[in-house]
Amino acid sequence: MKEKVIRRKRKKRLSAPDLITCIVFFALIISMPIITGVLPKKDFSEMENTYLQKMPEMSVKNIFKRKYMNDMEKYISDHFAGRVGWIKGRTVFETSLGKHERNGIYILKNRLAEKINEPDYASVDKNIEAINKFAEENDVPVFFLLVPTSAEIYADELPKNAPNVNQKEFISYVYGSLGKSVTAIDVYQTMLSNRDDYIYYRTDHHWTTKGAYLAYAAAGKKMGYTPEREGMFDVEHAGLDFIGTFYSKALYDGVEKDTLDFYHYVLGDGVTDVSVTKVYGEEPEHRDSMYFREYLDVKDKYSSFLGTNAPLVTIKTDGGGGKLLIIKDSYAHCYSTFLTGHYSEITLMDMRYINMSYKELIDPEEYDQVLFLYNASSFMSDTDIRKLAY
Repeated sequence: MKEKVIRRKRKKRLSAPDLITCIVFFALIISMPIITGVLPKKDFSEMENTYLQKMPEMSVKNIFKRKYMNDMEKYISDHFAGRVGWIKGRTVFETSLGKHERNGIYILKNRLAEKINEPDYASVDKNIEAINKFAEENDVPVFFLLVPTSAEIYADELPKNAPNVNQKEFISYVYGSLGKSVTAIDVYQTMLSNRDDYIYYRTDHHWTTKGAYLAYAAAGKKMGYTPEREGMFDVEHAGLDFIGTFYSKALYDGVEKDTLDFYHYVLGDGVTDVSVTKVYGEEPEHRDSMYFREYLDVKDKYSSFLGTNAPLVTIKTDGGGGKLLIIKDSYAHCYSTFLTGHYSEITLMDMRYINMSYKELIDPEEYDQVLFLYNASSFMSDTDIRKLAY
């Protein structure tokens, strides 16, 4: 009878690299919540251009409605140690797997571009009706400049079958719906034919100062001024390493950073005063230049053009010309740089920050011309411009 030989299985020991990995893993699990808890908390993430969740208030009502737990989860997520680095790493990983969209931003080879959803044409019609009513009620020449965005001009670079609104058709629809009192200024072909130039930022939703110049030159014939040659401007590369709104959403470092340019008219821009009204009824802030250079030292470098969005900005010059009212989005900020040689006074009005009748702020008939200036994406989603009908 053969003896059964019972062999004990030897326990497999972890190799040194595996042991180190386990130690590091468990150390991270234990330490990260502690680090997250003791690190100072910010209310605003400049890198992501967004406000962060505040510590939620504990109450029976909030706990019962699960609001406390949901807010606490968002709070931990927003303030997790190394959060931005983790997000960037995830974006790189997903891009390597072929996913080229994050938070509504397409990640292309040389730029970021906005995913634009199909507009609600019933809402757009209300905006157009408000513009038509404004033009009918005020005895002043009214112009409308609707600018295509980079997602349209570089549509051929978007991922295959990526949803993308045909902005050319949208702009044609808007212009076709304008009343006889509004003159359309079409710069679509101008932007498309210059697409190989640096006319849109790679990481931001705005056009560059070069792009704004092209539109200014094209608009001269309709608005009655003779545009200055581009060679009459000295270009200052004022803001280097600019990363804009698209970057804030995608947090992708694989696209070259932008350069923000100031165009200086060689004979002087003639600006004598720039007044910014942030709160109605309060004394406006006064400047002697259209360039607010302190913003060159922060992430939001585009705000060096006339500052952050405000209800009213008035630019006065020592030159001739009449008065111009611009009802706008932020595309108008660098665009207005080129108008100071043609108008003695330019007022920019942003309806997003006005919660009263515009008639309480300005009288359009005191101006020689009115210009509506919007990019196609913002006009699609805007609901504030219809306040002009109130």
